[in-house]
Amino acid sequence: MNRQISRSVSRQCLLCIILLQGFTVQAQKAGDTTGQPVVRYGSKGFEFNTSDNRFLLQIQSRLQFRFATPEDEDPLTFDDFTGVRKPVFKINRARLKVGGHAFKPWLKYYWEYELSQSNLLNYTIMVEKWDWLKFQIGQWKVEYSRERRISSGEQQMMERSVINRPFTVDRQEGAEIYGRLKGKGLADVNYWLGVFTGTGRGNRENDDNRLMYFGRLQWNCFGRFLDFEGSDLEIHELPAGVIAISGITNRSPYTRFSQAGGGSLEGYEDGQPGQYRVNQANIETAFMYKGFSWQSELHWKEVIDRMNTGHSDALRGYYLQLGYFFNQVVTWWPRPLELAIRNAAYRPNNEADSTRKTEWSGAANWFFKGHKNKLTFMCSHYNYDKTGSIPAVQWRFRFQWDISL
Repeated sequence: MNRQISRSVSRQCLLCIILLQGFTVQAQKAGDTTGQPVVRYGSKGFEFNTSDNRFLLQIQSRLQFRFATPEDEDPLTFDDFTGVRKPVFKINRARLKVGGHAFKPWLKYYWEYELSQSNLLNYTIMVEKWDWLKFQIGQWKVEYSRERRISSGEQQMMERSVINRPFTVDRQEGAEIYGRLKGKGLADVNYWLGVFTGTGRGNRENDDNRLMYFGRLQWNCFGRFLDFEGSDLEIHELPAGVIAISGITNRSPYTRFSQAGGGSLEGYEDGQPGQYRVNQANIETAFMYKGFSWQSELHWKEVIDRMNTGHSDALRGYYLQLGYFFNQVVTWWPRPLELAIRNAAYRPNNEADSTRKTEWSGAANWFFKGHKNKLTFMCSHYNYDKTGSIPAVQWRFRFQWDISL
């Protein structure tokens, strides 16, 4: 594993050198008077910018070091509460991020690579000339749910909740239009409309002639935009909040998606092309004000098996999460310390798995430099109550250092 990471790091370092050489050559061809980029360190890592601002290259790396006991992975089924415990020290994530703009400040690009697993996660080209109408094409995390859309490096909790696995749409390849329609007063709305292949990350082919369709409508209910980020690090002096509704429809062999691509939920076999019609919806809220943060999601998902007489299941789940910097009301409380708590539950509602899954988690964050350098301690309590059996209960304890360079 370490050799794999070392080889990946070496390849990416070589790639960065090639990028910088190409960047300088491109700047010279573009007629930049100096022929050399302006170099500085900013919020997105090292930045190389031509003097006329026609080209910008940003490079940043991020590492997550984690200890977990009795093991790291959340239990998936009732049976996962038994067996050998596997406490672990590990590099949980090792990312390389490259972004910027080319030719025009509004013609942007971004890609992200996971070094530890040799996965290309994101690659997008974005046209963002107008606030009300923007366009992107490539592969990225669909903006279906706030919890999944927030970067793993900017989460309030160390890990996402138990509902993330069954309900996330994760990364998809496709195209999208989006923007912000800012009217007077509270008439402030964001929208996203996308069309995707619908077969998950890294899958270059469709299984049939159908596509995935996605829509999200978000009301910025205080007239201020709230970015996809956990914790009120800005200490908002004015309230900022959103109420959003999202929807997805897709037909494919898959009943779930993850960073690995398409997969199957418990109780569903690996599908054939076009076997499963999946319709899902999410109602979402988020709020930040003077160190207090809140976010929630309420999910519904329908899985229809088109190859087995149209059998369907309805899945439901939710989570509620809040955090607070107590130095806002207690003078002796350390300014970098935030406490957070989350409750989540998921009901599969199918014959093969009727387990009601409940999670309670608490976390403490110590921010050295925002999300770019922080320590997190998290404890989670899982209760999976299977009909007709004794409930299974288990704790997880995790400690993590997340740093971006």
